[in-house]
Amino acid sequence: MSLFDCDVRRIRVCAATLFVFGYLVAGGSHVHADSVASDVRLSRFELKNSLGANITDADLEEGSCVVIAFLGTECPLAKLYAATLSDLHERYQSRGVSFLAVMSNRQDSLEEIAAFERRTELPFPVGKDLGNRFADALAAQRTPEVFLFDSQRGLRYRGRIDDQYGIGTILDRPRRNDLREAIDEVLAGKPVSVPQTDAVGCLIGRRKSLEKISSDSAVQKEGQAITYHEHIAPILSAHCVDCHREGEIGPFVLNDYDEVAGWADMIVETTREGRMPPWHAGPLSTATFRNERKLSDEELGLLERWADSGAEEGEAPVKANVSNPAELAVIEDVRDENGRIWELPRQPDYVFPITDKPVSIPASGEVKYRYFRVDPGFEEDVWVSAMQLRPGNRSVVHHILVFARQPGTRTGLHAQRGFLDGYVPGYRVEPFAPGYAKRIPAGSELIFQVHYTPTGSPQEDLSEFAIVRATESEITHEVRTDSVLQTKLAIPPGESNYQVTAYGSRLPKDAELLALMPHMHVRGKSFRYELQSARSWWSSNESASILLDVPHYDFNWQTSYVLAEPLKLPNGGRFIAHATYDNSEKNLSNPDPTQTVRWGDQTWEEMMIGYYHYAVRR
Repeated sequence: MSLFDCDVRRIRVCAATLFVFGYLVAGGSHVHADSVASDVRLSRFELKNSLGANITDADLEEGSCVVIAFLGTECPLAKLYAATLSDLHERYQSRGVSFLAVMSNRQDSLEEIAAFERRTELPFPVGKDLGNRFADALAAQRTPEVFLFDSQRGLRYRGRIDDQYGIGTILDRPRRNDLREAIDEVLAGKPVSVPQTDAVGCLIGRRKSLEKISSDSAVQKEGQAITYHEHIAPILSAHCVDCHREGEIGPFVLNDYDEVAGWADMIVETTREGRMPPWHAGPLSTATFRNERKLSDEELGLLERWADSGAEEGEAPVKANVSNPAELAVIEDVRDENGRIWELPRQPDYVFPITDKPVSIPASGEVKYRYFRVDPGFEEDVWVSAMQLRPGNRSVVHHILVFARQPGTRTGLHAQRGFLDGYVPGYRVEPFAPGYAKRIPAGSELIFQVHYTPTGSPQEDLSEFAIVRATESEITHEVRTDSVLQTKLAIPPGESNYQVTAYGSRLPKDAELLALMPHMHVRGKSFRYELQSARSWWSSNESASILLDVPHYDFNWQTSYVLAEPLKLPNGGRFIAHATYDNSEKNLSNPDPTQTVRWGDQTWEEMMIGYYHYAVRR
């Protein structure tokens, strides 16, 4: 039994890539049966390899078919598909098919391209497209996007590599291998049955021409230029940089002008569509949340106008010249002895490595959930005011859960009563308010569930769990975790709106609600928490109000909705949770719409859990 589940047989993707499926991945997965333009030919081009040497059309083998693959050094889909392209190269190189990778992003330096080549071990040439001239000539839009030319250099196919990955969707294997099938048909002298598909991936970060910038700027009012330093950096700092900085889950940083400018169009697309920042509470929710991530209409407009007008940098702010350094308010990061950042309010009192030595993660294949036990040696109750699970290698750690299990406690659902903390994509540390703390009973052992996901190259991980201890005499409230759940699931094949309701236990006296955290798997469609007041002695009716409504549940983001202020719960009241599931073919994340789906740990099974964190006065 787990809180956050993902099985590599169904979802083989690193934490950073999961992040991107909510954020970066765009474009449809529609198949086009119409022909690509018959007059499009592979013309002359000149690229630079990572050493600065030229790569030109003359370097391609004469009479060969050619696959041009547009990639990006930081695009998670490009990283994943590098292995697929390598396999296709090995499959077809003896049959006269040449492969070439093209990097057109303005933000991809030759040094970064060289690092990408080393990590992915691409067996064919990789070239930098200066000024995105080659991408413009072919009208390439995204990474990865591929173009197949026949031996006469006529364009025969363009679009995606296959359909394994989409917007928030990951299949165990492709339903259609578009590029491979197109190559087979060209080599057999046949027409390409599906000559064009929509590419799915990250928008290419282009350098806009002066004519385009001038045209777009004309729509702005005189004297209203939008610049990075004055308008954009504050927005990103407030909403994005927590994840998009060095060492965090974001696949690229958003605190550097050159980097941000390269992603300008992508930022606009994902924020306008509401995929970023990740926040899924709907308008029917009546609770207010401290960790709400939403951009205002004004902020969205500034991002769009800045990107459309050429992503101007502007003047960097001048640092104040303060004669007395003591007058400067400096907030320093909490770091360990190796310089790694803790998100904790102060140095932790305890740090527990989850394993004695680094865990090896293979380049590919199935990696089952790993369970590790740590004896913290607590001879007395330990009260915790803040805690953090810190992955040693975020690229391969999808999630970590930690439970405090007393000797003799049963596993399964009973173990959830000892839930302490969980690391998942988008995880942020939320310390308890002063006077509030969780209790780890004396003699407890720490049980860790870790889900590793291969990324295409062998990796190692050594994750840690840190605790900030509270002073027991100052604790006024004990924080507890409970749940509303329904284990009797039987979702019929093809059902697109299967509904489930669960009723929680009666709430204790004077309890306060702190946070809500719904959990389902890839067929999860929506989730709602209702709070029901206690039955009055003069009436059998019980009213219920909606606290949290998640109309579009996203398995890739396991959000804990933290209330802005503790909410006093009705004595004897209870939570009611409603969930819906989509087991139809329309759900692109559905691993198999022909199966009846029941309760289970693995991703192709389902769960219905409405976790809630509450506090009671000691």
